[in-house]
Amino acid sequence: MSLARAVTFALDGIASRRVVAEVDLRVGLPAFNIVGCADAAVRESRERIQAALLNSAFAFPGRRITANLAPADLRKVGPGFDLAIACALLAASEQVPVAALERWAIFGELSLGGEVRPCRGTLALAEGARREGMPGLIVPRAAAREAALVDGLAIAAVSTLREVVAVLREEVAPPPPPDPGHAGATERLEDLDDVRGHAEPIRALVIAAAGGHNLLLAGPPGTGKTMLARRLPSVLPPLTHTEAVEVTRIHSVGGLRVGEGLAARRPLRAPHHTISASGLVGGGSSPMPGEVSLAHHGVLFLDELSEFARPALEALRQPLEDGRAVVVRRQRTAIYPARFMLVASTNPCPCGHAGSSRCRCTEGDMLRYRRRLSGPLLDRIDLLVHVTRPSAAELAGEAYTTSSSARATIAQARERQTIRFAEEGIAANAQMSPRLLRRHARLDAAGQRILSSAYERNHLSARGHHRVLRVARTAADLAGSPRICAEHVIEALTFRQDATTVQLAA
Repeated sequence: MSLARAVTFALDGIASRRVVAEVDLRVGLPAFNIVGCADAAVRESRERIQAALLNSAFAFPGRRITANLAPADLRKVGPGFDLAIACALLAASEQVPVAALERWAIFGELSLGGEVRPCRGTLALAEGARREGMPGLIVPRAAAREAALVDGLAIAAVSTLREVVAVLREEVAPPPPPDPGHAGATERLEDLDDVRGHAEPIRALVIAAAGGHNLLLAGPPGTGKTMLARRLPSVLPPLTHTEAVEVTRIHSVGGLRVGEGLAARRPLRAPHHTISASGLVGGGSSPMPGEVSLAHHGVLFLDELSEFARPALEALRQPLEDGRAVVVRRQRTAIYPARFMLVASTNPCPCGHAGSSRCRCTEGDMLRYRRRLSGPLLDRIDLLVHVTRPSAAELAGEAYTTSSSARATIAQARERQTIRFAEEGIAANAQMSPRLLRRHARLDAAGQRILSSAYERNHLSARGHHRVLRVARTAADLAGSPRICAEHVIEALTFRQDATTVQLAA
């Protein structure tokens, strides 16, 4: 036999596409060529495969070897094709049965000594194998917990190339994968019990968590903006199983959870203000998910929002509106989910003390500072709260609330939304479309008059009108009210009009 094929998969965004590793042996001068739109890491697999075969006591054919990764128009990136090419080479040289390759998809990196190493994107690869109807998947033991999250797919967890060959020859039963379980749930989250004072900011935090709304905290340095934002994950509801799988898949593709089990907590991503636009929304020469996607179903915290580069902030506008990031590179389009809560903090001026005798900023400084945050970006933020310095009595007093207490209230509001949107395909009020707003955000007469008056006075854009309705719907859910009343609209407008103040005078 001089030709053999093994099935593997290539990452395409956060999904995977079937790839067939074809190996052909011909009489001629010894050579080993890999074709099929492969990057440098794939082409370098020639050296890894040859050393791994020889160090595992297999024969390396002294013939002309051509390995093709089909389809040829799909870019192949990374070392995960090593194992499939090696198995196809062993089958072409009659060292393993060719028929065995029809039953298994194969994925993993080879070391020079023949050990099998995990690669990013194992969960997406396993889902692709099930979708394509493959009976089983051979993966490195270190990545088996991740692959085992996919039901209906036999997983063979291997540590060396010799174990792979033993499975293909049916000399041993495929080693079972470890229990997928949950990972990363042991770290203690920071609690609202540490916060003193700040009743209004905590209320905004609770509304944001209950409805999945975007939040901007503005105030002088050292008043507790970052402290509040970092405690938001402690009050968020737990991930559903579907959400946990999505988070795990994205983090695996991004290289953050290689080989780990199911994600247990909503992510909190806090990139530095020097991040580029592609780092924030995704991209690169080989597209990778950005911070907005790594924060999917969680929180993206941008500390010192005004210090971020203007192009990076403007790139946030589409993900904030659509819940996804569309990246176009090399005439290919990658779509990454990006349904996250944006929580940001900013100072009111470059020195942070605007409005007080301590401020030394000139009018020119203030004008340049205001231009860093565009109106369209601020219009996509649902809640703004001014964080002021707590008094000495508040610092010495008791906490306003604890995370466990706030989480219980938020869980009840989220449960009402789950029932409301059971057939709508969304999870929170912040995701309601205009059509759903007309159906689920009905106002009483007083509330309608207040909102109409605010709109007529040009305090709101049409987008802002819809966002006030969403926040008011969340305030009503927190109060257990089936209808939106005047007090809920007033609270939503209070936070919204603060956002207009920041836009004009930050």
